Amino acid sequence: MNTSVDNQQDLIVEKEAARTAPPPMYQVVLLNDDYTPMEFVVKVLKKFFGKDEEEATRIMLRVHHDGRGTCGVYPRDLAATRIAQVAQYAHARQHPLQCIMEPV
Repeated sequence: MNTSVDNQQDLIVEKEAARTAPPPMYQVVLLNDDYTPMEFVVKVLKKFFGKDEEEATRIMLRVHHDGRGTCGVYPRDLAATRIAQVAQYAHARQHPLQCIMEPV
């Protein structure tokens, strides 16, 4: 009768703490044009970016005077979704309003 003894070496695995970085953020920027009414821009800011009347008006005036205004800062997918929503909404109402996203 053979008796075998298993000589197993203890294996120690050290877990490294998972390092997750926050996703890269992008700012959504509305661009000025000479055709989109100011009231429509305010409506878009309220509808898609959750701005109140005062803040939407402030951003709209920045777009009007400076040529661009930041609507918000979001992760890439959310920023792209907001841009697509605004483009579709503006196009359906025959306005050339455009917005872009830029890395923060």
